[in-house]
Amino acid sequence: MVRPPRWIETKKPHGMLHATISSWKYFDDYIRDKMLDYKVYVWRGQRNSDWLVETTLDRFLKTKPKKHRKKITELHLEAFQKASRGRRGSNPPKLIKDKDWWSLGQHHGLMTPLLDWTFSPFVAAYFSYFGTGKSQTTQRAIYGLSRNLDHIKLKRKDKAIKFIQPMSDENPRLVNQGGIFSKAPIGVDIESWLVQYAPKDERFFDLIKITIPNKDRILALRSLNRMNINHLSLFPDLFGSSIFCNTNLEIDNY
Repeated sequence: MVRPPRWIETKKPHGMLHATISSWKYFDDYIRDKMLDYKVYVWRGQRNSDWLVETTLDRFLKTKPKKHRKKITELHLEAFQKASRGRRGSNPPKLIKDKDWWSLGQHHGLMTPLLDWTFSPFVAAYFSYFGTGKSQTTQRAIYGLSRNLDHIKLKRKDKAIKFIQPMSDENPRLVNQGGIFSKAPIGVDIESWLVQYAPKDERFFDLIKITIPNKDRILALRSLNRMNINHLSLFPDLFGSSIFCNTNLEIDNY
């Protein structure tokens, strides 16, 4: 009986690559064989392989007229700034730029124009495999996005995708997760942005989509836990402790 290939790579237009891995046990092989020499990528995991790579705020704004989306976004940020008064501790650092306020809200449940990424493909794999839900597909997705998108020349800087690494000490989760944010123009997901701005015959891989079978979820989570990638290490608070203990209860020999 012929074994299926460990992975199949399909080059897409506009600098995109899709790698279909046949089993979780080959994910480490793929990263080691294909990605180890490339530090330029940041990674993101999504439990549904059909979901767009878009922000929570963009998903909401799709229900609103385009002409109102910018104003809604501005008012939303102002509302968060006002609602945060007196809730950031006794001597909070001063936040001046909008990106710092968005970063603060991102890991506290606020709908924002930011996307979470990590420098570790294995942390991204954990987030892709951890959650479950009704909208589950047969594949989990892990995305690698190049931070060198400035090679795509744009006439307007406000149309660019920007990367944000907050310096504030108010987000220990970001530190533990090796986190970084991306910010695209309002209402534009990452793939649509590349289709619009990257040359069709792009020679760089700006976005890599890796899909892995959903059926390997338990094996993947157990393997990643042995690598100390779990809620206890990624969320340095009582929430992380609670979810880690729940997972330990739910998965045999976790």
